[in-house]
Amino acid sequence: MIKYYILLPLLFSAFASCAQESATRPHCTDDEFDQKVAKVISFSVPVIGVEDLKDMYNQLLLLDAREKSEYDVSHIEGAQYIGYKKLDLSVLDTVTKDQTIVVYCSIGYRSEKIGEKLINMGYTNVFNLYGSIFEWVNRGNEVVDENDEATKEVHTYNKKWSKWVNEDKAVKVW
Repeated sequence: MIKYYILLPLLFSAFASCAQESATRPHCTDDEFDQKVAKVISFSVPVIGVEDLKDMYNQLLLLDAREKSEYDVSHIEGAQYIGYKKLDLSVLDTVTKDQTIVVYCSIGYRSEKIGEKLINMGYTNVFNLYGSIFEWVNRGNEVVDENDEATKEVHTYNKKWSKWVNEDKAVKVW
C-alpha cells in the first residue's frame, strides 16, 4: 500500500508536466493535424508558432529544410533554402552563432533534424516552426514561388501528406 502513496505523487507530477508542456507549446488550427505534428517531432529543438514567427519575422534567418523542388513550388517569403538530404551550408556563411534561426519544412520533422545539426554546429538560438509551411498556409498566410511571386501552390510532399493542407487555403502539388 505504501508503494501506491509514493507512486501517486510521481504520476500526478508527470501528468501535470505533460499538460503544462502542451499548454505552453504552439498548436495547429486543426486538432488532428496538431496531434500528428506532436507525434512526429521529438521537441529536441525549441518550437515556435506561426504567430510568433510573424511577430519576429524581420529579426531572424528563416531556413527552408525541404528539397529544392518543394522550395521552388513555394516557400515562405524571405526564406533561404538550406535543404535536407544535401545541405547548402553556404546560407550560414555570414550568420553569427547567436543569430535567431527558424527552420521549417512541411510539418516539422525534417526541420527539427536540421535544427539539431545547427545546434550541434554551435548555433544557440535555433527554433523549429511548429506545423511548418502546412500550418503557415492553413492560417491563411501567403507563400511565394521560385520567382518570389505570390502563389497558392504548396508542395505537399505526396498525396498522403496532402490531407494536412486545407483545400480552401492552397492548391496541393506533389
